[in-house]
Amino acid sequence: MSSSPSLPLGIVRVIDLMNEYLGKVCSWLTVFLVIGTTVVVILRYGFGIGATALQEAVLYAHALVFMGAAAWTLQRNAHVRVDIFYQQFSGRRQAVVEIMGNLLFLLPVCLFLGWASWDYVGNSWATHEGSSESGGLKFVYLQKSIILLLVVSLTLQGISNLIKALYVITGRLPAPEVNHG
Repeated sequence: MSSSPSLPLGIVRVIDLMNEYLGKVCSWLTVFLVIGTTVVVILRYGFGIGATALQEAVLYAHALVFMGAAAWTLQRNAHVRVDIFYQQFSGRRQAVVEIMGNLLFLLPVCLFLGWASWDYVGNSWATHEGSSESGGLKFVYLQKSIILLLVVSLTLQGISNLIKALYVITGRLPAPEVNHG
């Protein structure tokens, strides 16, 4: 029994939609970062009041903005790329570079990061680690889990990008236009 040729593209659509949704949700946290930081500064320097929980919440949100939206950034090709030659390549050649970059760099780094952080996150969950600061948040274990969110979302986006690149190489998808403006 062979799989449908549209199955891989269906997987791509699901992965891309999930990472787009996660990225958009995380991007809205930047509003909270600005407001939360402003409130912390006003309370501390205007009224001499410490707001440890709010300060930690801002740190958690900051982690989510960067790690939660990383896969969406990759999906949109908005990550930093040193492409001295890449921009001159044909669509198929760019797809080969994408495949090599995913297989040699992105996926191995994601797998290593997942492996290296598994115990770190697991131990935090096992103890339901809370803040060591008085008045801090009681769920540090959730913040540490953001690392695994990064690993999973980037790994899935890498798989999605691999499938798309393979489809470009085989001529079943048109090569995307690269816009460097």
